[in-house]
Amino acid sequence: LQVAPSAYRRHAALVREPHKRCARAKRDELLMPQIQRVWQANMQVYGADKVWRQLAREGVTVARCTVERLMRSMGLRGVMRG
Repeated sequence: LQVAPSAYRRHAALVREPHKRCARAKRDELLMPQIQRVWQANMQVYGADKVWRQLAREGVTVARCTVERLMRSMGLRGVMRG
C-alpha cells in the first residue's frame, strides 16, 4: 500500500495532537459513547431513529443522519421485525 508522504505526516500530526482535529471528529468522539450507552441500555434493539429520539429526550442535540453514520461506523444495528 503506497501512502503519500504528506498524507502520512498529516495523520501522524493529528495522532500526536488530537486537539487539532476538525470539529466533526471531536464531536463524533463525544457522541459515540452516548450512542453506545443508549443502544446497550435498550437491549441492543434500538435502531438509529430510536437512539436519536432517546438522545433528544436526554437533551443531546444531534442530527439523525449523524446518529446513523456513527452507528454504521461502530457496527451497531437495530433489530428488524419479521
